[in-house]
Amino acid sequence: MVTPMKRLQERYRSNRVFRWAVDLTVLAVLVTAVGLFQTRNHPRGPAPAYTFSTLEQGSVTFASLAGKPTLVAVWAPWCSVCKAESGNVGRARAWLGDRANVVSVATSFEQLSQVRQYMADQGVDYPVLLAREDFQKVMHIEAFPTVFVLDSQGRIVSSMQGYTTTLGLFWRTFWAG
Repeated sequence: MVTPMKRLQERYRSNRVFRWAVDLTVLAVLVTAVGLFQTRNHPRGPAPAYTFSTLEQGSVTFASLAGKPTLVAVWAPWCSVCKAESGNVGRARAWLGDRANVVSVATSFEQLSQVRQYMADQGVDYPVLLAREDFQKVMHIEAFPTVFVLDSQGRIVSSMQGYTTTLGLFWRTFWAG
């Protein structure tokens, strides 16, 4: 007598499409579970009242970004993974166009020259905000890069920790609207 489990095992071994579907589903579940675990402490809901400095001596708040979905990429000048992701942030900004705000937040630096050097080295073409030391605690950031997505009402609806592809940044921001 052939049990349902034996039938599944045989189908898995003999059908390449079925095997790929099962393997990709397991991979997607694992990646999702790891992502949820990594961001379990990140805030959700209304973005905190936080004021960033700008390179031009101005200031920006989370509240001032409301009205459009917003991608907030948080990085540190010394972070090699941030450097690898920087081009993705620029491409996501180009793909999103006027549909969303795309900003980055520099933190964990000692001198402004480090931020400017990072921007020059990476060809940063998106706005850079400057955060104080307390920003990492406020947002529960444990690693770089970290990305937050705010909806058009200024609520944090998604976050990611670690390298994120251009498509991943675009997709999450596009659907946050």
